[in-house]
Amino acid sequence: MPAAPHPREQERIDSLHALHVLDSEHEKRYDDLTRLVADIFDVPICLVSLVDENRQWFKAHCGIDARETGRDLAFCAHALHEERYLVVNDASKDERFHDNPLVTGPPYLRFYAGALLRDSSGLPLGTLCLIDHTPRELSAPQLERLGRCAMLVENELIQRDSLLTERTRATLQASIDPITGYSTRRRYLQSQGQR
Repeated sequence: MPAAPHPREQERIDSLHALHVLDSEHEKRYDDLTRLVADIFDVPICLVSLVDENRQWFKAHCGIDARETGRDLAFCAHALHEERYLVVNDASKDERFHDNPLVTGPPYLRFYAGALLRDSSGLPLGTLCLIDHTPRELSAPQLERLGRCAMLVENELIQRDSLLTERTRATLQASIDPITGYSTRRRYLQSQGQR
């Protein structure tokens, strides 16, 4: 059963798109984080999943080759309605997911735990999620650990956005003559034409 849209869906989607992360290249630090989290929790699959309008897209993934799935299949879309986590101990026994193609077929998902990733205003963008092929449970301390790991990913996403903004501003400032306000490239080309 597909998840209902988030109550502030358009704001959430706009915020996600403003990060300019969707469909971006792999970045080693995200892949390293997912591998580390998979090792910490001893799960075969770990994802940084961002929930777009019609899909969930994986900024990083460990243990699965897919880059995205339809939003209608996404456990992470259901997580957007939670305060901090969505935990599904056995998806085959959960009425929301028991007939989901990701449960009935590859990767034969049974266990799912997703910690929300939020933007700087608190809107949910997706999850850092753990997936296993067998049912399991997480203790309260393990959930707290997963939440701390998700905060690391959030910080990376927000810092990435800040870095891109600063880089754009620096490039723009470097191309403008501070005295004349003209583009330094135009000034250079004008000076070459005068020679």
